[in-house]
Amino acid sequence: MKKIILNFAIVVSGLFTATSCIEEINPQTDYASKDQTADAPNAYQNFVDGITSSMIGQVLYNANYPYDFGYPTFFQIRDVMGQDVVIDDAGHWYQTWYTCSTSLGPRYAVAQFPWTIYYGWIKNCNTVLSLAGENPSEEHKIGAGIALAMRAMYYMDMARMFANKTYGLDKNAETVPIITEQNALADLTNNPRATNEKMWNFIISDLDKAEEYLDGYTRTDITTPDKSVVYGLKARAYQVMEDWVNAERYAKLAQEGYSMMSREEYLSRETGFNTPNSSWMFGLQFKSTDPVITNNDADGSWGSFMYLEVNGSKCGYASSYGYQFSIDRHLYETIPATDFRKKCFIDFKLDNLESPNEIIEALKEYSDYPEDVYSSGYDGVGPKTVGGFSLKFRAAGGPEGHSNQYIGFLGAVPLMRIEEMKLIEIEAAGMQNESRGIQLLTDFAKTRDAEYVYGKHNDSYYNYETSAFQNEVWWQRRVELWGEGFATFDIKRLNKGIIRSYANTNHIETFRWNVQTPPDWMNLCIVETETNYNPACTNNPTPIAPTSDSSEYQW
Repeated sequence: MKKIILNFAIVVSGLFTATSCIEEINPQTDYASKDQTADAPNAYQNFVDGITSSMIGQVLYNANYPYDFGYPTFFQIRDVMGQDVVIDDAGHWYQTWYTCSTSLGPRYAVAQFPWTIYYGWIKNCNTVLSLAGENPSEEHKIGAGIALAMRAMYYMDMARMFANKTYGLDKNAETVPIITEQNALADLTNNPRATNEKMWNFIISDLDKAEEYLDGYTRTDITTPDKSVVYGLKARAYQVMEDWVNAERYAKLAQEGYSMMSREEYLSRETGFNTPNSSWMFGLQFKSTDPVITNNDADGSWGSFMYLEVNGSKCGYASSYGYQFSIDRHLYETIPATDFRKKCFIDFKLDNLESPNEIIEALKEYSDYPEDVYSSGYDGVGPKTVGGFSLKFRAAGGPEGHSNQYIGFLGAVPLMRIEEMKLIEIEAAGMQNESRGIQLLTDFAKTRDAEYVYGKHNDSYYNYETSAFQNEVWWQRRVELWGEGFATFDIKRLNKGIIRSYANTNHIETFRWNVQTPPDWMNLCIVETETNYNPACTNNPTPIAPTSDSSEYQW
């Protein structure tokens, strides 16, 4: 892995700048001035649009990394750190985070990757807020509201990725330095990491203003946040802060105007999790003009890693090269056959069939392209299996998308769904009144499994202090939101361990680790150049991988 040679402050100053006839950004402030934008047509709106357009489809750090395609890559990075999402080969592009590679240390580019990209996105928000001013005019309020909402979301992610303890365990645990539109460049050399308490209060403050500024705003599509998304972000924040009254309140407010995905929408073989529907509150959309689509055979994209059934193009890491994401076998086996979400994943028993033809025939229960799915597993570099493969995220573009990756990879990605809000509401309600929470949970679960019975999903993952109710909600989150970037956040929030070693596990040998608390590799290191140039910023310890597989856990 390439060592870092660039100063963070230098790198971030050149990221994601909008272009609209605006002169060079002032190097002393790192932001375009009002004078510079005054004569540029639609300049302010272009900066506002750049906040969300820069999140997806562009190479933001290094074109040599095919996982450098925007915000959704961090879903995969976080999810493979636990146990629920499994990579099938140690050569997988996401193996660094799955295997606790030495590259997670502060001297390596992997540490700079999230740091640089997230602060680049935050810089975009700060630029808009600087232009809007402390008391935005009516003309600038919507843009300022979007910037505040997105800045809160980015800091929320960073706080959870870098803090070594969740807010509920230690309000004084350090997160990351806060940089706003008010900071001068000189401030950045003496900017300590904010504590959990300071960071989450700052996030709520941003969201309070966003709620005010976005009141009455009607967006054209779900790729821009509106007030419902602000409510959803508040629900997430209050869930982390364990302010259950407000978590429930804002989760309920966020749900207004949306409806849960039906079985047909969830399992659609053409539009499943690639097309927005009535449950999606916030999402991103890949476009045919995105550089990650037009370059390198579109291999550096979400669809390349998440979509099977695009084998006709002979491209795509998941469909054609043999680098898939699978569900943890134990989690899969805890999903009842009556729960339709189990159909998103291929039964491990198919690999026990005697002939390729039998496997292909059985795959018809999951796919209209069974030969392609078979080839993805048995002709790839990983173990010759298809069991556990995810078909939750389908290729886009209908039949043509299955033979042409430039169409098939043009899917949308959900960032927030009503189902997440319902599960926050349920957990928050139950933490106040368990019987009320159990009833809400049962009502939710029966929309996925008509035969659901409460109390059958109580794996504690070494933390026996969480209640059976909270474990049950967590199980629903693990299944419902699989692959959507919540795995590490929930493990840290609930102070859970991870379990990869057990009988018949599908985790890769030598990485079958059982750890009784959230592992150190879930606490990202800060790039060394930041701590060198900002001595007030401390760092997390470089994580050290276990030296051998753990003994098999007995469920």
